[in-house]
Amino acid sequence: MCYRGQPLILQVCKDRFNTDFDNASPGVWMLNIAILTLALPLLAALLFYAKKESTRGLLLTKPFLSALFVMTALVGPHANPKYFIPVLAGLLFCMAGDVFLIFFSSKKLFVAGLVSFLTGHVLYSIAFFTMTSPGILALIVAALCLVMSGSVFAWLKPHLGAMLVPVVAYISVITVMVVGAALLMGNEQLSFAGRTLAFSGAILFYVSDIFVARHRFIKKEYMNRLAGLPLYYAGQFMIAYSTVLL
Repeated sequence: MCYRGQPLILQVCKDRFNTDFDNASPGVWMLNIAILTLALPLLAALLFYAKKESTRGLLLTKPFLSALFVMTALVGPHANPKYFIPVLAGLLFCMAGDVFLIFFSSKKLFVAGLVSFLTGHVLYSIAFFTMTSPGILALIVAALCLVMSGSVFAWLKPHLGAMLVPVVAYISVITVMVVGAALLMGNEQLSFAGRTLAFSGAILFYVSDIFVARHRFIKKEYMNRLAGLPLYYAGQFMIAYSTVLL
């Protein structure tokens, strides 16, 4: 039986996903609906100001939109503190990174944002690896991710200059994070919906960072923001909501 009238990413079939969304009270559902309702126009405004390259506009939208994915993690019930706490900490570091990257042209603030996101990925990795159960599919996905990361590095390397070491560190950590999410996906004792949200969120985050790298090192154009920002925020909201289900 599917639950109707809920946000799209939460409209999953109870029988198929083997989880119980009724653990959340009606108040929690209303809060999640309100959060996503606020997030959509904020994302639209963020994309508008990104196109205009308005620092003021970004400051009026991006921090608030990022705060919403933190709220998503906070409002629900949390059955597993060992998963919830590092994910919440990771979300907070990513929110800080979002603020730093508003000032994209500043090398120092870009590095500060890189470190913030790197820390967020480390915390996500800790959360994911506490819940892992290796399987053949997970190992295949992990291998593909390693190949993809190698390809991305080869693509970026001629353009990195002094940023070579920080970028290598970042690619390594985000790859480990996605591998952890793939291994978590293999743990069939956990909610299928929760595993799917965590894994999908990690993948979307990974892909969004390719657009960030392209914007910073290859070609600065609005298309990077138009594609990358929705992917990034969708990924973060998925990871945040996975804390309710895992």
